[in-house]
Amino acid sequence: MQEDFKKYQAQTTPYPLGLEVDYAKGSYIYTTDGQAHLDFVAGVSACGLGHSNPKIITAIKNQLDRYMHVMVYGEYVQTPAVAYTKLLAENLPEPLTKTYLVNSGTEAVDAAMKLARRATGRQEIIAAKNCYHGNSFGALSLMDYEERIAPFRPLIPEIHHITYNQLDDLAEITEKTAAVILETIQGGAGFILPQNDYLKKVKTRCEAVGALLILDEIQPGFGRTGKLFSFEYYDLVPDILVIGKAMASGLPIGGFVASSALMDQLSDHPKMSHITTFGGNPVIASAALATLQELTSGTLIAEALEKEKLFRNLLQHKLIKEVRGKGLMLGVICENAEIANQVVLEAKARNLILFWLLYEKKAIRISPPLTISKAEIEKGCRVIIEILDKMESRIKADC
Repeated sequence: MQEDFKKYQAQTTPYPLGLEVDYAKGSYIYTTDGQAHLDFVAGVSACGLGHSNPKIITAIKNQLDRYMHVMVYGEYVQTPAVAYTKLLAENLPEPLTKTYLVNSGTEAVDAAMKLARRATGRQEIIAAKNCYHGNSFGALSLMDYEERIAPFRPLIPEIHHITYNQLDDLAEITEKTAAVILETIQGGAGFILPQNDYLKKVKTRCEAVGALLILDEIQPGFGRTGKLFSFEYYDLVPDILVIGKAMASGLPIGGFVASSALMDQLSDHPKMSHITTFGGNPVIASAALATLQELTSGTLIAEALEKEKLFRNLLQHKLIKEVRGKGLMLGVICENAEIANQVVLEAKARNLILFWLLYEKKAIRISPPLTISKAEIEKGCRVIIEILDKMESRIKADC
């Protein structure tokens, strides 16, 4: 299987982790050799309710018995998508009432950019340095990381960058700006939180010049930070909200949410300004609906903050500089990139799944399912500390 994997399936890196998955359940991924691997990554934040959650599986099976794909998005009334978007609107502040369902977070980013240009009649879009919004041409064009974008030029024009949390840069948002797009918490940059009312001040500047604010909640959304969406901490409402990842408990989906006045502009002049064949797929929408029902009716979201405290208490070590992030979106910042890399690899050998961040090489990603137990957190953190203890001993011996 390893040979076929490398021969027939396109790879994203020369050295994939290569676990041969048999099945997954709860907080564990089980490999074909019978090993159980404690999952501290949750499919890079996608499996918020754990693997093979029974309520999600039931919702999927029930919909499979009725119908799967029947028509391109937006033409037929399909109950799962309608029920989902209604429940989402009920859990969002005004005027975020209308959702366009797509197939991924990166497609949602592209569509949000289109909507901003359509609504404002402007071209300029401002993003943050060290942002990550996806890898389609639109989302990739928002990136400023030259090593990653250089091979694919020319990209979409009229994209400019400001420094996240730098208030002096807000003057660069002008009457030429269609939209500012920001991650509510910068992910690939190292789980950077907004400071000093930064997001609120960006929104105020956007309002002053007639630009739109797009917030990307693809990673922190759906309860990961202790609220359904992390922008709720910062006393503002975006003009366009971009969502994805944990939306359907591991099935491919994305969406963007705006007011009816904004969203309706995609339906005319020209008609079908954004179209998708499989967006709002009823099977996936059923999983999304069951996911949102579980999150909004239970205590998992609030528990994320208690679990964050446990992680922070347990992850104290001389080789750890700090733990960034909020809730169960945490980045463990090590003394250097080599330490972080070795911890991820040695943890894999000890059946603990960790991962890296895109830009911040000193970071270890921790984004487990929201359903993870305190005992599982203690077990995984114990492995991390034991690895760091051995590394510290080796470092002292080398000195």
